[in-house]
Amino acid sequence: MVSADPPNGTRPADVATADEQEFAALFARHRRELQLHCYRMLGSYEASEDLVQETFLRAWRARASYEGRASFRTWLYRIATNACLDALARERRRPRPVIPLGASDAEAAGGYAEIPWLEPFPDQILDEIVDPNAEPDSTVVSKETVELAFLAAIQHLPPTQRAVLILRDVLGWSARETAALVETSVASANSALQRARETLRRRLPERRADWPRAPDASGEERELLRRYVEAHERADVAAFAELLSDEATFSMPPEPTLVIGRDEVMRFLRETGFGTPPFADLKLLPLRANRQPAAANYRRALGDSLYRPMALDVLRLEGGRVVELTAFDPKLFEAFGLPPFLR
Repeated sequence: MVSADPPNGTRPADVATADEQEFAALFARHRRELQLHCYRMLGSYEASEDLVQETFLRAWRARASYEGRASFRTWLYRIATNACLDALARERRRPRPVIPLGASDAEAAGGYAEIPWLEPFPDQILDEIVDPNAEPDSTVVSKETVELAFLAAIQHLPPTQRAVLILRDVLGWSARETAALVETSVASANSALQRARETLRRRLPERRADWPRAPDASGEERELLRRYVEAHERADVAAFAELLSDEATFSMPPEPTLVIGRDEVMRFLRETGFGTPPFADLKLLPLRANRQPAAANYRRALGDSLYRPMALDVLRLEGGRVVELTAFDPKLFEAFGLPPFLR
């Protein structure tokens, strides 16, 4: 759990008298963790970039109000949370119904296809967030709260419940601090937290407690991802099917379709061109997103000499098989440090 108030040595005078360059340097110490906070609140990498910049501007304008009663870091989190709540109030985005393929009924669907704005988050940015005061199991908490399943689930919460849950269960704020930020009573904040936790219990997969917790890719993960890459590059449909669990799901946010079951996933992929020209000429680069194995897909079209971005796949593995495959738009390749094309 991340401490709500780690000492950082930032004094009120440092903030109030800083010029813009000095203030930017103070802010930069916390930029990445604030971006992750905004990402949890909004579920979108692009929105997190906008909101962390909005946080900087609000903090800069309000710098004279910082009195040092809480740490500079906590003060920034308050500003960031309010910026996110304002953004959510403006946009009023809501999860939507999905088109389930292979499910016995609509209740079997759901997941990431319900959240059209959901985007992956680069692991290399997560690796930059270091809390020297973190408890020994903080990597577990970090992994659990950046996985796509968690990000998608909390998007179903009303904004205030979402903020309360993140502040209490992720950042470790007290009930009193949380209530003050969302401008309600401690009793109301606690009630919002209980309702949020109940929603998550319904939304998160039942076996989530059994998922691997290692922050780095295990040997098994690396081997499965290698086979995943090879199956794509060889256009080997049978080898790819062997990687999927019987209950595997496939979704493509922002598209509303959720495909459920290995046979249905393979049928859907074959119908959309997987394994046949011109979609068969692929190169993949392995990477990680949201503490999960992932792969960047590049495709060379007929007559083209270059492989160009096609999709960013994020996988969840269980029992040596892919149980969730989520293909995202390639617009975030640059954020992941990926090249614009391959030869």
